[in-house]
Amino acid sequence: MRAVIQRVNSGSVVVEKKIVGSISKGFVVLLGVNEKDTEADVLYMVDKIVNLRIFEDDNEKMNLSLLDIEGELLVVSQFTLYGDCRKGRRPNFMSAARPEKAEELYNEFVKKCREMGVKTETGTFQAYMKVNIENDGPVTVIVDSEKII
Repeated sequence: MRAVIQRVNSGSVVVEKKIVGSISKGFVVLLGVNEKDTEADVLYMVDKIVNLRIFEDDNEKMNLSLLDIEGELLVVSQFTLYGDCRKGRRPNFMSAARPEKAEELYNEFVKKCREMGVKTETGTFQAYMKVNIENDGPVTVIVDSEKII
């Protein structure tokens, strides 16, 4: 799994002119699923993301996690994170999981985040979405379960 995580003051997802998910302070997570991903990748990503210390403490040091600040998550499926642009001019998405598998692992990721007590909103899987983000910092990091070692 691969995630682009943006620290935000707020975020929302609009599908067909209707807000389907919105959060205040927390993370917008653009989440891609690889064809090789398993539940172990989901567990790694959930633990890494909710405990990622990129919120500032009283000394203005990135020392606090999403759990520490009682922040919220907006999780948006994004298969394009697995676009391989090394050859040609059009990305190759062959390593992205098929929609059935991707949706299953995406939903499992959301479920596990909620089980950790984090308010978690989502977009709509496989829909055309408009994602509104008020970036805080900006602070943007990438987490990839393939790069565990």
